[in-house]
Amino acid sequence: MGNGQRTTDNRAMKAEALDLADFIREHDLQAEIVSPGAHMATVDTAAAAMQVAPEQIFKSILFQAKNGECVLVIACGNGRVDLKRVEAITGLRGLRLARPDVVFAKTGYPAGGTPPVGHREKFPVIMDTRAAAQAWGYAGGGRPECLVKIKSADIIRLNNAAVDDVISDSL
Repeated sequence: MGNGQRTTDNRAMKAEALDLADFIREHDLQAEIVSPGAHMATVDTAAAAMQVAPEQIFKSILFQAKNGECVLVIACGNGRVDLKRVEAITGLRGLRLARPDVVFAKTGYPAGGTPPVGHREKFPVIMDTRAAAQAWGYAGGGRPECLVKIKSADIIRLNNAAVDDVISDSL
């Protein structure tokens, strides 16, 4: 029963997923969705596939507070998000990584492929200063096997994102 249910849920999720390509067209972005032909499960995998430094891979990570509110953090490379800094900036408490079902419900995209723009719901977005300093980067492309090449300035503008240092100093 468990596997059959997951298959059904995955099909339903794909049918309900938002289309990042539509968002890019509607907002006339100079962005490109690429499919390197493999699952982009890690920053290192994505960087190797695109032949770029890990700093040019942007992670879009949704965190949920104890009260249910969410915040999206966009960070580059292998940096670890400092949740105490994010809590201080947002005022949210008890932040933890959002569950995959919450990621899909809030963003319209599956965890592992969440793009930095074009989400189903509005929530605070923080772009780490290191990511914001990059002219462009590759981020989740709406599906785990896709990436989107997008300008940092577009991510900030479209999300009305705060730019702040939210990466832990101890890596």
